[in-house]
Amino acid sequence: MIDALNQAVLPAGVRARFVQGVNGLRVHLLEAGNPEHPCILLLHGFPELAYSWRKVMPALANSGYHVIAPDQRGYGRTTGWDSDYDGDLGSFRLMNLVRDMVGLLAALGRPFVSAVIGHDFGASVAAWCALLRPDIFRSVALMSAPFAGPSSLAESGPADLSTMGIDAELAALDRPRKHYQWYYGTREANAEMTRCPQGIHNFLRAYYHHKSADWPGNRPYRLKGWTAGELARMPTYYIMDLAENMAQTVAREMPSPEAVAANDWLPDPELRVYSSEYQRVGFQGGLQWYRCRTGGIGHAELQVFSGRTIDVPSLFVGGANDWGTQQSPGAIERMQTSACTNMRGCHLLEGAGHWVQQEKPDDVICILQTFLSA
Repeated sequence: MIDALNQAVLPAGVRARFVQGVNGLRVHLLEAGNPEHPCILLLHGFPELAYSWRKVMPALANSGYHVIAPDQRGYGRTTGWDSDYDGDLGSFRLMNLVRDMVGLLAALGRPFVSAVIGHDFGASVAAWCALLRPDIFRSVALMSAPFAGPSSLAESGPADLSTMGIDAELAALDRPRKHYQWYYGTREANAEMTRCPQGIHNFLRAYYHHKSADWPGNRPYRLKGWTAGELARMPTYYIMDLAENMAQTVAREMPSPEAVAANDWLPDPELRVYSSEYQRVGFQGGLQWYRCRTGGIGHAELQVFSGRTIDVPSLFVGGANDWGTQQSPGAIERMQTSACTNMRGCHLLEGAGHWVQQEKPDDVICILQTFLSA
């Protein structure tokens, strides 16, 4: 049986354990703070883990909260999910991911949390938690991925990101391209990343570097619309060259040994936590989330909530050097003007890329503490 994450790799005050019987899962959980205190739930994205919150958990616990961060369905040491490409894809749809979090809180005896905070794809889960069950999720903070609201009943695909109709246009460009989420839905993607020539550790090093503020090409700006020509302005980790896989794509941007040694926000021992876990379980669990999105799995049930807004206090935090805030044209504007009716702030941190809570943890901590205290 797999033990919880070794305490030696965790910051002081952060501990690991398992929670049984959560919507068919055995959930691996990191936590900090006194369980008698108000609770905060932290949700990671791709390709991340609960460990992605290690830098903010102790400070939030010291502010008087019980902070919990699970490895979500498909990730890390949480078990009970189907890793087969041809398996139970529907269990990874957004409605069931919300059910996972409601079930986790029930298993912990928590009737509600003071805040749910999500990063990357975890922000989508956090947003839907707050929209569907505001009685349980009393406030929400989204990081790096804006929430544009539920799609209307007239739309045939996800409103925030649909590759329907764009694949052929991207492939027809003078420099043929493809959308990364389309690639993540292919049968080959998991094997091409887990068995890549450079090895998982170096793959993740290049991937994290490429999407961070350390990569000089990350200078995002507002795109005019959802067209192939506009999307192709984004870096290749979002709009890939048609003939290349993701391991080949990021290998071109592998930082030098000197740059790796100088990295203080993700030194090699910390990256090793990620690479050892993905070496063990692969990427397919996380890729299933993308397959649901681009394939419209569960989309119809979410359309039932068309027109509904997030009305609990909400917050957005992103990196000024993160294309994630602009990859879905118009999403960040819709989040502020219509999807969230009680926004308390929208912060884009200088010197941060996509991994904002890891690249600029002190700034993120300060913003979250102010939001929570209000």
